[in-house]
Amino acid sequence: MRTSPLARTRLLPGLMAALLLAGCSGDGQGEGEARVGLRVGDKAPALRTKTLQDVGGDLSLITTYRHPDERMYRLSLDEALRQGKPIVLEFATPGHCTVCDKQLQILKALLAKYEGRVLFLHMDQYMNPEAFRAYRVMGDPWTFIIDREGVVRFRRAGRMLYGELDAEIRRVLGERQVEG
Repeated sequence: MRTSPLARTRLLPGLMAALLLAGCSGDGQGEGEARVGLRVGDKAPALRTKTLQDVGGDLSLITTYRHPDERMYRLSLDEALRQGKPIVLEFATPGHCTVCDKQLQILKALLAKYEGRVLFLHMDQYMNPEAFRAYRVMGDPWTFIIDREGVVRFRRAGRMLYGELDAEIRRVLGERQVEG
């Protein structure tokens, strides 16, 4: 069956939206694995990413998040890896992704809980595209947890719940879950 040029132009926006959103829902497992994300057990790429100091303290030049927490932008990724602390690395572009906005709200809550023991970094695609390329991230959000030695111990595409992310952080810290 042939479609008219008018019908094709009406289908095009929907098709483009579906392709753009496809990266938000996949987990990066299985087919296409080599192209999307690092594997658990891989050494985390160390690279210089923009910091709050690099942008003169102007958070709007480092993130599209409406309610950023400056603690997520103080260190470059390479500096964070040299600290010898676990890192929660969030790839999220809330300027075009409502799921990313919700994910960053969860990160802020966990940052308060683990401050001093775990580093939290947010990479916005618009501001740190080289990090998206280095980690082979397509779509967002993507969450990586990196251990003290700089090895990826967890990764997931898509939104996570507070309890899920909290459990993974505790696992990397070697802490047991407290039944309550």
